[in-house]
Amino acid sequence: MTRMADLEAVAWPPAPIRTERLVLREPEARDRDAFIELLASPEVNSYLGGPRLPGELEREMPVVPEQWPGSFVVELDGAMIGQILLRRATAHHRPAAIGKVDLGYLFLPRAWGFGYAAEACAAALDWLGGVLPSEPVVLTTQTANVGSMRLAATLGFTEVERFHAWDAEQWLGLRSPATASA
Repeated sequence: MTRMADLEAVAWPPAPIRTERLVLREPEARDRDAFIELLASPEVNSYLGGPRLPGELEREMPVVPEQWPGSFVVELDGAMIGQILLRRATAHHRPAAIGKVDLGYLFLPRAWGFGYAAEACAAALDWLGGVLPSEPVVLTTQTANVGSMRLAATLGFTEVERFHAWDAEQWLGLRSPATASA
């Protein structure tokens, strides 16, 4: 078990987190094809600077992708449908985010519209609240990403500020440690 260096003394990996429909777990070799699909998807990456080329991903992707503390695979019925990322914001466009835990998420388009992102993010935030109970969490998304803005509100994030970066208006939200998950 390794230490989650950027999140102080949190032991990693945790036991799989089970929700009503999903499992959040550490990435495994069997997830490689789903990671390539996720990172090469134009839909998934439309607000994230665009997709990467599948051939490039095939060459560069390690056997066990994204295997680092804070990276959860979201699994439905034994197959990866997305990823949840929790990491310390050490560099950010906004000073209000620096030093806080940053929540990120990516889901395959076939998993959109079923509430999986809200369920998985709430479970990851609950886990974080159990291991680091006084930790505020930030989330940054483009204001044009209506689904992500809606998810941020559902999860209890409140607007800190809007700013321009990556050629678009961005929204920075904060979830205080006392905020109950959705």
